[in-house]
Amino acid sequence: MLSKIPIDLGKVDEKNLDKEILRAAIIAELDAINLYEEMAALTNDNDLRKILLDVAKEEKTHVGEFQTLLLERDPEQETELVKGREEVKEGLGE
Repeated sequence: MLSKIPIDLGKVDEKNLDKEILRAAIIAELDAINLYEEMAALTNDNDLRKILLDVAKEEKTHVGEFQTLLLERDPEQETELVKGREEVKEGLGE
C-alpha cells in the first residue's frame, strides 16, 4: 500500500475499530485505482493498458463493497454522503 493508514488502529476505541478499518481499506483501494490508471496512461503496450484498467475497475468494485459496509455501520457517514450529493446538485444548479 502506497499510503499510510492515517491513524494508529491500535489506539482506536473498540466500538469504532471496524469503521476505521473500512476507511483504511477504502484508502488502500483508491490508491490502487490511482496507481493502475496512472500506469495505464504511461504504457505503450495496449494489452498491458487493458489489463491495468480492468484491474482498476475491479478495485472500484472493492471501494463500493467497503463503502456499503461503512454506510451500514456509520449512520452519520450515510447522512453526510447524502448532504454532499445535495450540495453538489445545488452547486451545479440542478
